Amino acid sequence: MNDDDDYMALSAAAVCAALALLLYIVHRWKNPRCNGRLPPGSMGLPLVGETFQFFSPDASFDIPPFIRHRLTRYGPIFKTSLVGHPVVVSADEELNHMVFQQEGQLFQSWYPNSFVEILGRDNVGEQQGTMFRYLKNMVLRHLGPESLRESSMLRDVHHAACSSLCTWSTLPAVELKEAVSAMVFELTANKLLGLEPSRSKVLRKSFFDFVRGLISFPLYLPGTAYYSCMQGRMSAMEVLQEVLDERKRSVLDQVLQGGEESRRHGDFLDYVVQEITKEKPVMTERMALDLMFVLLFASFHTTSLVLTLAVKLLADHPGVLEELKVEHETILNQREAGGESDSTGVTWKEYKSMTLTSQVISETVRLANIAPCIFRKALKDVQFKGYTIPAGWGVIVCPLAVHLNPDIYPDPLTFNPSRFKDKAEINRGSRHFMAFGGGMRFCVGADFSKLQMAIFIHCLVTKYRWIQLGGGKIVRSPGLEFPDGYHIQIKQRSD
Repeated sequence: MNDDDDYMALSAAAVCAALALLLYIVHRWKNPRCNGRLPPGSMGLPLVGETFQFFSPDASFDIPPFIRHRLTRYGPIFKTSLVGHPVVVSADEELNHMVFQQEGQLFQSWYPNSFVEILGRDNVGEQQGTMFRYLKNMVLRHLGPESLRESSMLRDVHHAACSSLCTWSTLPAVELKEAVSAMVFELTANKLLGLEPSRSKVLRKSFFDFVRGLISFPLYLPGTAYYSCMQGRMSAMEVLQEVLDERKRSVLDQVLQGGEESRRHGDFLDYVVQEITKEKPVMTERMALDLMFVLLFASFHTTSLVLTLAVKLLADHPGVLEELKVEHETILNQREAGGESDSTGVTWKEYKSMTLTSQVISETVRLANIAPCIFRKALKDVQFKGYTIPAGWGVIVCPLAVHLNPDIYPDPLTFNPSRFKDKAEINRGSRHFMAFGGGMRFCVGADFSKLQMAIFIHCLVTKYRWIQLGGGKIVRSPGLEFPDGYHIQIKQRSD
């Protein structure tokens, strides 16, 4: 055999070896190792998995096709792969409950690497055990029910809502999602960081860029939504670093001037600086920055989406709107009968009396499903209903598959607030209601968000009327979006 024949033989052998290796990799990818029986499902293509299908947009309130088709084919528990991670998706209420209740024992909070890059390596979702409880209690001291009731928060939220609505009523049209986002962000930035409107506007621009690519395919190339998202995050973090450095210098100046205690601003940043400047701080500066970033994002993004959807749903269901007006006009009448002024805003007692309003908010967040997926990871092999969830695999709890299940919520795509009558358990989450998560990681900002929504609705329905001008189309990709905005005209009521 000559040299050419030897070369051809070696080349053929190399090609065969490469093909054999490729086939082995594909086989192993499609048939992951498991000490038991994996749930049914497809792992999709190597590395990519079924990521593209997962992010496909759908113009419907309904369960997105990616989830709906697999529920029909495989049942409420199935396996797949997203952005390179093997995961088990759960629409099973019992498994969801177990995932939330077994935090730290069988499961822990987890996000795909691309999502961690978005929220920050030291974000609160990445913290476990004692550190997570420490950060959670720190936030609750400022945004929990006791703090909301005793602080100036009610008055400030009422002022922000009334002032914004008054301004919007002078305009020929308002794009509600953007307008509400600006209102909520300005209020939140002030209560958390003490920022004035001019300063918060700069920060808000970075967050809007961030949100546009939040739930998108993680391709970091100029022009992609993910790239825009990461650029927005970097810009926002620069501003937050400046704000934190300024507050630290302010504290140091007070100490150098002989003051025993620095001047308090009454915002969340006070707590942050106090914690990171201790002799032996528990929280690092990077953790503090990521915490402030996540709190700002979560509070303004989720609240503005739900409020926009609530206004649209009320406009589409005038019967519910009339009932809501009666509830809030009763509050005003009782206030006048007691000789109290409207200028001081809604009281805590009035807020807690808004029964129908609470039902409207619950029904809106049920339909909105702002968090379409809640991520966890199995710490050890978990056995459930004959299936094995391998240690290290991701678990995606799918709230919208529960919230839109006709066996749990009859006629689930219909806006029907009365379905939440006498359901007090939803205030802290339940097996059938996970709009704010569940277990020990139940959203710490839930009470703050619901308070803002209730007071905004109070100001809106008692003093204004509105007509729909355009937009309002809803798309899930898989998170809720208004791609064309929601344009309305707001006018003061004359009756």
